[in-house]
Amino acid sequence: MRTARERVLSAALDLFAEHGVSGTSLQMIADRMGVTKAAVYHQFPTKEEIVLAVIDPVLASLTPIATSAARRRTPASRRRHVLDAVVDLVVKHRRLSAVLSFDPVVVRLVRQHPAMTVISELVELLTGPDPSPAARVEVVMVAGGLVMAGAESSLSDLPDETLKTHLLKTSLRTLRLNRS
Repeated sequence: MRTARERVLSAALDLFAEHGVSGTSLQMIADRMGVTKAAVYHQFPTKEEIVLAVIDPVLASLTPIATSAARRRTPASRRRHVLDAVVDLVVKHRRLSAVLSFDPVVVRLVRQHPAMTVISELVELLTGPDPSPAARVEVVMVAGGLVMAGAESSLSDLPDETLKTHLLKTSLRTLRLNRS
């Protein structure tokens, strides 16, 4: 049985995906759950805290990815590890991708989040130190493309493994990395 907190987060994520964070009120969350607004406030005093609780697990998973990748011996194996892990993350959190990508409230919260330093580390693991302009553009395009693919409703019918395979294959080809 899910806790009240988990139920709030589930209802909020559904509504965020439908209406965006800015378009979702605490009253809408309460209505979706069939409870009072006070019941939602009891779990989370602000909508911002709900948003953070929704995105924190994804952002927290970036640190272990960076740590594990940094322990790899070669730049190619580090890049491959980051891509594998990020593709898994995007596919696992498809619904959240749309929320993370487009809502200005979420963008602001993510930019202020401590995970931003980890995101910079992941980018450097993909580009290497002192990257060329081409490498920087390629990594940004792949990162943005992965998030967009996770959010794309026309791909929602694809099984996770099929989506993972194609996202990884396309990312490796774009970054000109061997598929070892």
